[in-house]
Amino acid sequence: MLQLIRTDSGHPDFVSLVRLLDQDLAVRDGSDHAFYAQFNKTDLIKQVVVGYLDGQPVACGAIKPFSEQQAEVKRMFVHPGYRGRGLAGEVLRELEKWAQELGYNACVLETGKKQPEAIALYRKSGYAITDNYGQYIGVDNSVCMRKDLPA
Repeated sequence: MLQLIRTDSGHPDFVSLVRLLDQDLAVRDGSDHAFYAQFNKTDLIKQVVVGYLDGQPVACGAIKPFSEQQAEVKRMFVHPGYRGRGLAGEVLRELEKWAQELGYNACVLETGKKQPEAIALYRKSGYAITDNYGQYIGVDNSVCMRKDLPA
């Protein structure tokens, strides 16, 4: 069973998982990676979830304020050796729960067309594609999504 902890972006297990995430994204995004990397700084994120199986850090995700009413989901990742087990969904549900506790009524996120498994996860979790926002407006590879949280 996945054990989830709430922490912040300074947690060493989160830092190591994000390194693996960035390596994966560098391959997927190719020449676009530098553009996206500038929006994925983690040094000031206060709400991070790390998931453990048998004491090993295998999954992570984070939320950060997007607006007064919305949190943005960031840095979702599952170690390649542990994919296909529903772990990302568990991390995402914990992040949504935390967002609700903080008073947010929706979550937004950006992912890429080259991440079909992420898009499938978010759709399965109730997210709908929305207009690209902020720095992603006009970026063809970006897919922005939104989900209302229960009151």
